[in-house]
Amino acid sequence: MKKITTQNLGFPRIGLKRELKFATEKFWRKKISESELQTVTQNIRQKNWELQKNSEIDIIPSNDFSFYDQMLDMSVLLGVIPKRFSFSDAQNISLENYFEMARGGDQTEAMEMTKWFDTNYHYLVPEFENNQQFNLLSTKIFDEYTEAKNLGIETTPILIGPFTFLYLGKTVDAFDKFSLLQNLISIYEQIFQKLENLGVKNIQIHEPIFSLDLSENILNKIPENYEKLKKIAPNLKWTMANYFGPLRENLDTFLSLPAEIFHFDFVRAPEEVDLVLSKILDNKKISAGVVNGRNIWKNDFSVSLEILEKISQKIGKENLIISPSCSLQHSPVSLSEEKNLDPELASWLSFSTEKLNEVKNLANILEDKNKFENILVENQRDINNRKNSQKIHKQNIKEKVKNISAKDFDRKSPFNIRQKIQQEKFNLPIFPTTTIGSFPQTPEVRQNRLKFKKGIINAEQYKKFCEEEIKKTIKIQEDLDIDVLVHGEFERNDMVEYFGENFSGFTFTQNGWVQSYGSRCVKPPIIFGDISREKPITVKWSKFSQNCTKRIMKGMLTGPITILQWSFVRDDQPRSDTAFQIALALKDEILDLEAEKIEMIQVDEPALREGLPLRKSDTEEYLKWAVNAFKLSVSSVKDTTQIHTHMCYCDFNDIMPSIAALDADVISIEASRSKMELLESFKNFNYPNEIGPGVWDIHSPRVPSTEEMVELLKKALEFIPKENLWVNPDCGLKTRGWTETLESLKNLVEAAKILRNSKK
Repeated sequence: MKKITTQNLGFPRIGLKRELKFATEKFWRKKISESELQTVTQNIRQKNWELQKNSEIDIIPSNDFSFYDQMLDMSVLLGVIPKRFSFSDAQNISLENYFEMARGGDQTEAMEMTKWFDTNYHYLVPEFENNQQFNLLSTKIFDEYTEAKNLGIETTPILIGPFTFLYLGKTVDAFDKFSLLQNLISIYEQIFQKLENLGVKNIQIHEPIFSLDLSENILNKIPENYEKLKKIAPNLKWTMANYFGPLRENLDTFLSLPAEIFHFDFVRAPEEVDLVLSKILDNKKISAGVVNGRNIWKNDFSVSLEILEKISQKIGKENLIISPSCSLQHSPVSLSEEKNLDPELASWLSFSTEKLNEVKNLANILEDKNKFENILVENQRDINNRKNSQKIHKQNIKEKVKNISAKDFDRKSPFNIRQKIQQEKFNLPIFPTTTIGSFPQTPEVRQNRLKFKKGIINAEQYKKFCEEEIKKTIKIQEDLDIDVLVHGEFERNDMVEYFGENFSGFTFTQNGWVQSYGSRCVKPPIIFGDISREKPITVKWSKFSQNCTKRIMKGMLTGPITILQWSFVRDDQPRSDTAFQIALALKDEILDLEAEKIEMIQVDEPALREGLPLRKSDTEEYLKWAVNAFKLSVSSVKDTTQIHTHMCYCDFNDIMPSIAALDADVISIEASRSKMELLESFKNFNYPNEIGPGVWDIHSPRVPSTEEMVELLKKALEFIPKENLWVNPDCGLKTRGWTETLESLKNLVEAAKILRNSKK
């Protein structure tokens, strides 16, 4: 009997203990050499390949590793180097050059960053010029295949497809970026030829844009160009991989491509199984993505086997490949590092390493159900235990959600009335300055937090330490002459985890890290049950901070959609119900803040756009409940209380009505990397409320000059009335050092004052 094939589409590149993060940051600080960094990365790759081989994965990917980002890797591979970099015409790009593109240099701005589809992963946006020339600059994809081969492991190189690469890029000048297609295809031809000459047998071509709304113009270009690529390397076998959603009207074009294997995300699109089976050609294979690559819940084998059996009955087991739904880079590495999880809850979970075993076990059960019946029985026991656990359901919380009414979503007065009331109350200067919330989390801050967690210092000692940090930070802001202050968030580990620790229905891992961008990793909370606020969370810190200054102190909260999006969310009820539970918990916190005279409250929603469904036809329902969740959390405050929100790294064009519907008094957004281009959508929509477009890209270590910020603000004034314009950084400052923070904020305040004087 032929063994059913198993496949993987990518594995986390951060390492079991975040080895990549720590080594990369040491390299940036010149604490280790490039060769030492390369040794660390070689070890990560080797362990990943060996783990997959030992997990009986047949099709093991290579080129899923990256020092920073896979789209940046593609830009380097294809020679798409923005002209502002001094090495843009170089024939070889060094690792220092590579990191400069990602992080910026002393005088060079980093490439723009935005979200990878609807995940919390960020990619570096390729920048195309009219008549862009492409050149094969990197050997990474070839080197990693050879590296694995020398270890005795045959891998399948991953390549982001040309259409996804072009689609997700931006143009420097106004032109049709798909006019570059033929030149781009010629470089892909070189890549395919080199792979075939190297002895590569199979490749994975990732084209996730098939889950998007594509124009006929783009769809019509796809088959003919892939036919060209097939002819150039006819012996190279392909897996065409789509994920993150259904293909719908794009399915016929997808299946027309000259691939041997077609991968489908049947976690996100189980409804398409029958349609795919009705259209798949007899000589083609299906890679069924039935193990969720984006969440951490144990796979329900009974559900997956129903899909897999249907496919195998139609096309035969020999043509079925079992796979995760997408790359596992969106899941933590291994449950083996979790020593403190509740054993019952841990039995419901599956991280990347365990997901590989799920793929293997599904193949074994499908091959011989009797032989592996014990694995199926154990799986169903854990699934049923979770369904019936008393830890999950709280009827009083469900009743609160059920009793929400339309009036709970609206402020007392419209914005134009509130604005006048608030302007009179706060009496701020034109172009008021503020920051987004956090200040540098120094090694001392992190060490004291760790000491507190380990019991080395007690709660009172930790409280005093945080209070001293807050006092120093307030004094710094006052000396800089910032108008609206923040307390710095030194007591917080993470903007989502901090709140989840104080809500029921959440649990936390020790090492459940996933990559957000570059060396930045996050440890998402796990929402497993019904949510409520157990006690006030931020009130004592905000009250203490306000008592330390006569200036206005913002209260700082994370919004319901961001808490939802940046957590691993329970999948046994609608996400909207979970969002409303979070909103009600935050509402209690906001009213307590207001009662303590905290009258500017920022409720950050950087993930609102991230949660948007990939298809426009699906967006209306999501936006309705997402906006209402935000409004539910803030709507009960007085007109005199000013509600701020913050969003970053997304395109606002298609959701402007929903951003306006949030009805926040002030919204701050990322805008510096895009040179205020994002504000075009606010102008076109005639956005009525106040806006703080970021004038300092905090994801880069470079310090922008006062003149640079003034120019950005002048450009912002083309889109925003002066009475509505705030001056602030792009995002929180926790990842920055104090030296660059002080220099940049000094320039920011000076830029605001220059503008004030010029407007007198």
